[in-house]
Amino acid sequence: MFLDIGGVLLTNGWGHESRFEAAKKFGLDKEEVEGRNKLVFDTYEIDKISFDEYLDWVIFYEERKFSREEFTTFMLQQSQPLDGCINYFKALKQQHQLKVIAVSNEGRELNEYRIKQFKLDELFDAYISSCYVHLHKPDKSMLQMACDVSHTLPGHALYIDDTLLLVEVAASVGIQTLHFQGLDSAKEFIKTCKFY
Repeated sequence: MFLDIGGVLLTNGWGHESRFEAAKKFGLDKEEVEGRNKLVFDTYEIDKISFDEYLDWVIFYEERKFSREEFTTFMLQQSQPLDGCINYFKALKQQHQLKVIAVSNEGRELNEYRIKQFKLDELFDAYISSCYVHLHKPDKSMLQMACDVSHTLPGHALYIDDTLLLVEVAASVGIQTLHFQGLDSAKEFIKTCKFY
C-alpha cells in the first residue's frame, strides 16, 4: 500500500490555507507570500534549498515584528491528524501484513517533524518523500521507486492520495488507486480490494 501523507493521514502541512492563516496572524501580504512561495516551495520540497533559505526568501526577506522561531512553531502546528486515519491504516497493515510506503511531497524539516510527532514510523516501512529522492509528484519515478523498494508489482499495489491528478498518474502505470475523499468511503472501497 502506497499512501500520501497530507490529506490522507494528516492535514496538509503547509498548504495555501495554512499560508493564508499565517498571513492573517502575522500581518503579511498574502498575495506576496503566495507569489514568493510559488517560486520556491517545490525547490524546498525536493531538498534543493534549506528550510532557513525557504523562510529567508518567502517570509524574512524584510524586517519582521516576529521571530523565526515563532513563525516556525506556527508552521509546524498546522500539521494535525485526520480523525481516525492513522489508526485505521495501522490496523489494516497488521491485518493483512502489508508493506506500507509513503509517497509524498514533503520538505525535509516538515516531513521529519510529522514522522516524529505522529509516530508515522509505526505505519510506514519506507518513505519515498520528495525531500529524500529529489523528485516531485506527479513524477512517475516516485511510484516506480515505491514498487522497487517494496518489491511489489504495480498491479499488486494500492496507491491512496487525495489529489485526483496524482491518482490518475498512478493508474496510468497500472497501480490500483483510491482517490481519498474521507475515511468512511475509503473503508468501503478497501473492503473490495484483494491484498496479495
